[in-house]
Amino acid sequence: MGFYDKHILPHLINCACGLPAMMGQRAKLIPLATGRVIELGIGTGLNLPFYDAKKVSAIIGVDPAVGMHKKARERAEQISIPVETVALELEQIAAEDDSFDTAVSTFTLCTIPDAIAALHEVRRVLKPGGELLFCEHGKSPDAGVYAWQQRIQPFWKPLAGGCHLDRDIPAIIEQGGFRIVEMEKRYLKGPKPMTYVFRGRAVAV
Repeated sequence: MGFYDKHILPHLINCACGLPAMMGQRAKLIPLATGRVIELGIGTGLNLPFYDAKKVSAIIGVDPAVGMHKKARERAEQISIPVETVALELEQIAAEDDSFDTAVSTFTLCTIPDAIAALHEVRRVLKPGGELLFCEHGKSPDAGVYAWQQRIQPFWKPLAGGCHLDRDIPAIIEQGGFRIVEMEKRYLKGPKPMTYVFRGRAVAV
């Protein structure tokens, strides 16, 4: 891991993913979590203030980017729910089968090298009837915007920690072994190639 990835990128991601439009999406999604939660790509812990302590018993945050864990732990100290951060690759979750009630993924599936494999792992560790709560940016339905996503992608990916602008998020979720039961799709405020968002709930099939 180079100097940029270790020292600069965590601050850039914290700022970009903490913009008001994205925080508004988090505020709508995260309170739906219940029971024991596994959060994919916990990053700097931007979701933590939105968990409902009356509904959530514990949060395990999995993220290979150890440079972000310190900020996540600082945010964890501000809430009453026990939080543990684990530095693991997201495609290989070190947890027993059927051990979580809810999985959360916000602005994470765009970056995981093998997002489908990661979702199969999520499906494995979720209890029967458990939910995947997701909010992700990805492929625009507008041909012109999608063309720009593809043009920008080669330059964007190394600057944004491996982020893909043009992933088909609903297809990835379904290929990962889930059925989407509720989903809202829309542009957030900002440049359209970066701000087409999918927010919803899915269950294992």
